[in-house]
Amino acid sequence: MRLPKYVCDYSLTSRCPVRKSAELRKAEIVATVLDLADGIGPDRVTTGAVASQIGVTQAALFRHFPTKDALWQAVAEHVAEGLALAWDGALNLGDGPLVRLRALIAAQFAQIAATPALPMLLFSRELNVTNAELRATFHGRLTTFHGLLATEIRTAQEAGVLRGDMPANDAAVLLTSLVQGVAIRWALGARDFDLRAEGLRLFDVQCRLLAAEGK
Repeated sequence: MRLPKYVCDYSLTSRCPVRKSAELRKAEIVATVLDLADGIGPDRVTTGAVASQIGVTQAALFRHFPTKDALWQAVAEHVAEGLALAWDGALNLGDGPLVRLRALIAAQFAQIAATPALPMLLFSRELNVTNAELRATFHGRLTTFHGLLATEIRTAQEAGVLRGDMPANDAAVLLTSLVQGVAIRWALGARDFDLRAEGLRLFDVQCRLLAAEGK
């Protein structure tokens, strides 16, 4: 039987090694980066802070991620994978375009609530100035989300459910802007309201404004 590969990362407070598989340690590091980004802001996250939070040396951290950019890229890929899975699940929830559209919006808000650092990360220096690869990953995910919304909007227009005098891409921009606006308000306001519920309430308002006459 093939044994799992283990790495020995030495605790800063103990002489005994804490043995975890490489994949488990990587997942722990990524989760810690997101927790720190939420607590102190993405631009203040350092490899030293991550290592200290976990209880390993920086050398141990760099065995898994040789550079800070590589670490942030792993974070981006983790977030992107979660978004993609959530969107796929939303698109399988119903046959009607409005049902799928609402499910996509609900899934997006649910993912943001599960990853509270995400709104601030999108406006961080780390993403917008320092790390071009990180920016490209998030831009690609946002472009994909916009495309999914536009497809469902177009289908709803063709079915006569939504008004057809607005380009589907423009309507998708309105919805992505709604998501971003509510998420930022939630992040800056001490998260004092239910993000998903408030987002869906405003989505329903937007849909009534976009509804075809008689619908």
